[in-house]
This record gives sequence, C-alpha cells and structure tokens, in this order.
Amino acid sequence: MVDIALPIHTGRLVLRRFEAGDLQAFHAYHSLAETARFLPGPAKSYTKSMESVGKYANFVYEKEGDWLCLAIEARDQPGLLGEVVLKWLPGRGQAEVGWSMAPQARGKGYATEAAAAVLDLGFGELGLRRIEARLDELNAASAALCQRLGMRLEGRHVDKWFYKDQWATEMIYAVLADEWRNEWRGGAAGGPTPGP
Repeated sequence: MVDIALPIHTGRLVLRRFEAGDLQAFHAYHSLAETARFLPGPAKSYTKSMESVGKYANFVYEKEGDWLCLAIEARDQPGLLGEVVLKWLPGRGQAEVGWSMAPQARGKGYATEAAAAVLDLGFGELGLRRIEARLDELNAASAALCQRLGMRLEGRHVDKWFYKDQWATEMIYAVLADEWRNEWRGGAAGGPTPGP
C-alpha cells in the first residue's frame, strides 16, 4: 500500500481525507445540475452523495484503478470547498487528475492550487511519470485550469463520449514529471507542503 502523508497544506488550502461531516456540503454542490454538467452521471441524490463520501473517506491507493480523492478546504476557514482526485491508470507511472468545486469556491484559483498540490504529490511521493486530464471540449474553465498548470493539449477526440443525451468531444491534456519539475514555479500555491 502507498502511504500518503496527509493532510497536504498549500498557501491557502488544506487537502485531507473526507470525513462524515463533509456530507451536507458535498451533497449541496453535487446535487446541482451545474456541478453534474461535465461529470459522467446525473446530479447526485442524497444516497449517492453518502456513498461517495464514504468511499472517499476510506480510499486505498495501492493498485491500478484506485482513486485518491481529497477534500479541499481553506486553511483559515474549515469547511468543504470541493475535491481533487488522482486516478491510477494502467501502464507504468500514469494517472489522471480531476476536480470539482462548490459554486462559492469557483473562480478563486482554489482548484488550480489543489490540482498543483496533487501533481506535486503524484510526481514526487508517488513517483508517477505522466499525469493527464480528460475533459469535455465545452468545459472551458477546466481547460483554462489545465493551461495554467502548464499541461499541454495532446488530443481532441471528436464525439468520443455520449452522455447527458448528446455527443461530446474529449480533450486530453497532459504533463510529464520532468516537465513539471522544470517548468512549474509554485503558481498561486507557492508550493504545497505535506504534513500537519
């Protein structure tokens, strides 16, 4: 099993395991159509939110297919703002990063800061070689976030996904460990620091 030092502290945020007390806030934003718009399934029911929080609170990251999912909260004001995920992909040293934020936390750079911390974790402690992000072409906010992180656009797959009753074009962004180490300068986060 991979032993991950949590919580992770950045300039403004704390990334930690989910807790039972996060359920109400998690459901509040995952039950919204605007949150579900670019996620695979529909807006979450309360039962589905309970299942997700339980799964995220008890994640194990030890083999391909496992998900690391961390709650995002502000350092100076506890309370769930969103989540950032890292999925261990098949193939040596590869993963996929993703994020979802509550409406009140959007547009403040929190998702960029949290994703940068997870990229640092992936390329550092976890020893990954390549991390990608896959998004709907219409998800302009996430595309801009990928660009802020220095991820390059690697592919555009036209009508790749059929979800929400329509075809969607998939955009693939990626960054390699060497690129991250050489090009990332800490961004808004000022560099994450793991531990208490």
